[in-house]
Amino acid sequence: MINFLVNTLEFILNFFYRDRTYPRFYVLETVARVPYFAYTSVLHLYESMGWWRKSDWLKIHFAESWNELHHLLIVEELGGNKYWIDRFVAHSGAFIYYWILVFVYMISPRSAYHFMQKIEEHAYHTYDTFLKEHEDELKAQPAPVVAVNYYQDGDLYLFDEFQTSHPEQKRRPKIENLYDVYLAVRDDELEHVKTMVACQQIDAQTTFKSPHDIENKTSPESTKLAIEKATGQLVQEALKQEPVKIN
Repeated sequence: MINFLVNTLEFILNFFYRDRTYPRFYVLETVARVPYFAYTSVLHLYESMGWWRKSDWLKIHFAESWNELHHLLIVEELGGNKYWIDRFVAHSGAFIYYWILVFVYMISPRSAYHFMQKIEEHAYHTYDTFLKEHEDELKAQPAPVVAVNYYQDGDLYLFDEFQTSHPEQKRRPKIENLYDVYLAVRDDELEHVKTMVACQQIDAQTTFKSPHDIENKTSPESTKLAIEKATGQLVQEALKQEPVKIN
C-alpha cells in the first residue's frame, strides 16, 4: 500500500507537471505537509485518551509541518498556485492522503514514517535536479521575501527542531538568491529523511528525542548507521546524475 501511495503521487507529478516546475512544487509541498498533520492528530488523540504521551514528537512533527509550510509559501510567492486546477489537484490530494495516513499511522507508525521517507527522498531528488538544470538562472534571481524571513530573520527555534543530525552544530543556510533558497529547501528535505529514518527504528520511542531536549546527547549508534545508510545512498544517486543545463 505504501508503494502504491508513493507511486501514485509520483505519477501525478511526473505526468501532469513534467514541464510546469512551480505548479509541480506547489502540489508536492501541499501534499508533503499532510502526513505530519496526520501524525500529530493521532498523537494528540493518544495523549487525550491517556494511552501514550510523547510531547517532543508532537513538537518535532509540528516543526516539520512548519518547515513544509514555508516551502509552500515560497512557491506560492513564485506563482505556483496561480491556476485553480493546480489548487484543486493539491487540495484534493491533501484531503485524501490525510485520512489514509491517519489510518496507516494508527495501524503501523513505522509504515507511515516509511511513506514519508519515500516522499521526502522524491522531493530531495526533485530539487537537486532543479538546481543542477537551472543553476545560472536561479543565481540571477532574488530570494523571495518569505524565504529570507524564514531562514535568516525569523525565530529559528522550530527550524532547529527538525535537524535530526545537527544536535550540537546549528545549520544556518546562506540566502542571497533563488538558488540559495532551493539549496536550503533541498537540504531541508534531506533532514526530513533523516528524521523519518530515526522514527522507524525499533527503539525510537525511547531514544528519539527533540534536538532541544536536555537529555538528547546523541542518537544511538544503530540509528546513526541507519540514517547514514539511507541518506548516503540518496546523496550518491544525486551526485551520479549529470546536470542538464536549460537555457
